[in-house]
Amino acid sequence: MAVPKRRMSRSNTRSRRANWKAQVVPTVACPQCKADKLAHAVCPTCGTYNGRQVVEV
Repeated sequence: MAVPKRRMSRSNTRSRRANWKAQVVPTVACPQCKADKLAHAVCPTCGTYNGRQVVEV
């Protein structure tokens, strides 16, 4: 098991942890109803995907 030889400084630790942040979920507009939806997923508002009705809403 890898164990560090020396203690990591506070500035190095904090600069490494600074990259861990929450990201906004990217959404796109549905071409049918113009509602926000996840990319490559069925629209929860109208139930269409790739120009055809997939889910009955």
